[in-house]
Amino acid sequence: MPPAPAFPVVLIGGGGHALVVAEALRAAGLEPAGFYDDDPLARMGRFSSAHAPAPRHLGTLARIDLPPDVRYILALGDLPLRRRVAATLPYEQAVSVVHAEAFVAPSSRRGVGLFIGPRAVVHTLADLDDHAIINTAAVVEHECHVGEGAHIAPGAVLGGNVRVGPHALVGLGARVLPGVSIGARCVVGAGCVVLRDLPDDARVVGVPARHLSK
Repeated sequence: MPPAPAFPVVLIGGGGHALVVAEALRAAGLEPAGFYDDDPLARMGRFSSAHAPAPRHLGTLARIDLPPDVRYILALGDLPLRRRVAATLPYEQAVSVVHAEAFVAPSSRRGVGLFIGPRAVVHTLADLDDHAIINTAAVVEHECHVGEGAHIAPGAVLGGNVRVGPHALVGLGARVLPGVSIGARCVVGAGCVVLRDLPDDARVVGVPARHLSK
């Protein structure tokens, strides 16, 4: 677990994924300094504890105002929305949140703005690009590459040397065999087993994975 940052951290997003990110912050002894969301009544606004009030709503996604001494993490589960919002935010103020119960190999390379959830594994020489999500109990094996903004969903497993393109989703409990490449913006359905490379923008389901009709 990296040392706790010495500056306030705000969440960009206030829905279900934001709750998970906020929980990881609390596990590190930090409280979110607030959240931005288009819904001022988003669930994050009710995330109080016995020790801290719920984070306050700071504004909409179109009007994010970050002072220089504040850091942020994207806490939006919608990948196209994450991509659009990330393009409007200052790169140098992004911060990663790694749950205290995750295993992250010291030899791995990690970009900025990552979320790595509880019991996730990022193994030897894995390579994570900016704003990727390695969610609860997901496994990224040795020498994998996870592209910018990609989401490896809870319980998904990438075998060794897998490549996942930018803004792709590998769904709940999916399995990707060693050496397989997943193209940019692909959607791999829950429980899929991917045996072969997938081109950009593919959408697959089933065991073995098969393409959905356009």
